[in-house]
Amino acid sequence: MAPPILKLDDIRLSFGGTPLLDGANLQVEPGDCICLVGRNGSGKSTLMKIAAGIVEAQSGEVFRHPASTIRYLEQAPDFDGFDTVQAYAEAGLGPGDDPYRVTYLLEHLGLTGQENPARLSGGEARRAALARVMAPEPDILMLDEPTNHLDLPTIEWLEAELQKSRSALVLISHDRRFLEKVSTATVWLDRGLSRRLDKGFAFFEAWRDEVLEAEELEQHKLGRQIEREEHWLRYGVTARRKRNMRRLGELQSLRSQYRGHRGPQGTIQAGITEGKESGKLVIEADQITKRYGERQIVAPFSLRVHRGDCIGLVGPNGAGKTTLLKMLTGQLEPDGGFVKLGTNLEIATLDQKREDLNLEDSLSHYLTDGRGETLLVNGEQRHVAGYMKDFLFQPEQMRTPIKNLSGGERARLMLARIMAKPSNLLILDEPTNDLDIETLDLLQEIVAGYAGTVILVSHDRDFLDRTVTSTIAPANPDAPDGRWIEYAGGYTDMLAQRKGALEEKRKADKAKAEAAAAANPTAASEAPKNKGKLSYKQKFALENLPKEMEKIEKEIASREAKMADPNLFTKDPAAFNRIAGELEKLRDNLQRMEEEWLELEMLREELEG
Repeated sequence: MAPPILKLDDIRLSFGGTPLLDGANLQVEPGDCICLVGRNGSGKSTLMKIAAGIVEAQSGEVFRHPASTIRYLEQAPDFDGFDTVQAYAEAGLGPGDDPYRVTYLLEHLGLTGQENPARLSGGEARRAALARVMAPEPDILMLDEPTNHLDLPTIEWLEAELQKSRSALVLISHDRRFLEKVSTATVWLDRGLSRRLDKGFAFFEAWRDEVLEAEELEQHKLGRQIEREEHWLRYGVTARRKRNMRRLGELQSLRSQYRGHRGPQGTIQAGITEGKESGKLVIEADQITKRYGERQIVAPFSLRVHRGDCIGLVGPNGAGKTTLLKMLTGQLEPDGGFVKLGTNLEIATLDQKREDLNLEDSLSHYLTDGRGETLLVNGEQRHVAGYMKDFLFQPEQMRTPIKNLSGGERARLMLARIMAKPSNLLILDEPTNDLDIETLDLLQEIVAGYAGTVILVSHDRDFLDRTVTSTIAPANPDAPDGRWIEYAGGYTDMLAQRKGALEEKRKADKAKAEAAAAANPTAASEAPKNKGKLSYKQKFALENLPKEMEKIEKEIASREAKMADPNLFTKDPAAFNRIAGELEKLRDNLQRMEEEWLELEMLREELEG
């Protein structure tokens, strides 16, 4: 087993009251890809910052291999002193690092490198920070919510990039599908402690439930043992006083252990307040269009939304999802066509930019709109403190300013507000941002069971697959031209239908070309051979893939040598399983790279004649 390049042991940190970290551990070895999971506020980001050397623990041991390099994805990058994004990203490179990798990363993250850092949006700043930390290919790469503000094509590219990365990875993300594809180990932070599973996130939830069931059983046994000891204390035969005092002391210790047990954080107990039933036809859009300058955002598009539909909007950033959503809900007039809204609509909206939040407001003021300390939920008057507890806020947080909440807590607070308001049409713009897995589960249940109509914009593939009944996506996702298509089902269904349509088009084009060549063989033979040239991205991949494949072949050989030890499974089954998983992942990556290189080489030969 390789020695760790990073080890945190018995880490403790408290900000007063209940400790945030109370004996947490984290060990990173070369090749690890660890996802950190836990409820909002469990200390995931804090533990990662301690590992990166940004925050200091109050006690515990931190070991970082002196020769290893660590890069941490900042939530709020500091661009002071940099005139361009390119200069900012290149400043993260070390001696001997390849500067072309910065250009490659920026291109895939949708940036030119010439942007002024002072004028970047929050999403663009996150992309620039990603390029900076990924470019040096450090020994350990720490990414806190890397998929926030990224569109689906970029998330899928990032998955592939991290899978072939030589860096050990530590990840925090709310995106289930992303974690399932990238992680090979899981560290669960819960009530200040950490538990490790040497399997990826796909196995986490079943394992977590087993751990909690075993813990509940242990508490039950402890309670029964205390009952038996108390019965002995009251009715048992008196023995030597010294022995009795010892047993009495043990009972006190058991009682203290039982009372001091912190159970798992509760789940949100909430349902949405549904308004009056809307008309059967909720939205009718007929041949609507929108153009900004020379750019067509929405070409003629028609849609009928019926009561009970759940429609997802997906596409690259800048494709026009929010513009289309605003036209469908009557917030923006189309240039052409018309939108007709149904009757009796009561709309509740969750905005991805959290613009509805006044950070100086207290939690109670925000939830009640400043109308005292009660609010109406499902026709019942509720005190705001009790309603807050349903969403895992403590009564003492009533007067807390919203600015003191974490991103996840703010998202939960906005959910609490829209769930209290009667509605029959939910508009959710990136609702999954910053939510922990348990709150995501609740939101999925609410959306799936909602009697009204839902229109949502999301980049979370798992959330889309579990909730929506149809998906609207650009007809040309690589170069959006304003044409939108509605597909039946979720995101995975949309991909399958799009793939089938592309196959049909490819066959039709091929048949058409063959027919044209047969009709005019002279023109076909005189067609120019040099049809174009490789893009910069294709050239870069063609030059660098052989180097990457060579690295992976060496890593495969190293792991195969370890697996050749006939005693490995007997001595260390966890290491055997981990190495077997790594080997499978490396072989898959190698096969994918070989296929990509072969396609590019064939394309190059075709273009060069």
